[in-house]
Amino acid sequence: MKKLIIINGPNLNLLGKRETNIYGNLTFTEFYEAVVKKYPDVDLTYYQSNIEGELIDKIQEVGFSYDGIILNAAAYTHTSVGIGDAVKAVTTPVVEVHISNTFSREEFRHQSYISPNAKGVILGFGLQSYELAIESFISAS
Repeated sequence: MKKLIIINGPNLNLLGKRETNIYGNLTFTEFYEAVVKKYPDVDLTYYQSNIEGELIDKIQEVGFSYDGIILNAAAYTHTSVGIGDAVKAVTTPVVEVHISNTFSREEFRHQSYISPNAKGVILGFGLQSYELAIESFISAS
């Protein structure tokens, strides 16, 4: 059984309420519950924080014992050298995920400090981006 964690960054706790034209009407909790049921053979956990240091702490905590990290660092993707360094420092593979196509948005969102150290990047498929990341870890068996 693969042991995976989804780590979400700032403002993703507001999914279903904020910018529904970009992020949809589903809360992340509703989505997560459905994904857990869809993948019963995956030991899937979830963590969210609006605080950069807490995200780094979580990456370091799980980054040597889990089979995979699915990371949506949200706005920190484009600003946090520290989160990029944490991804580089751990041995657990990380898939960077974004709900929106960051390249179709503001230019500052075109830069990622995570991508250079990630196993891969999935973006622009809505919440399905997370499922595609899970599938990438399952198929890597």
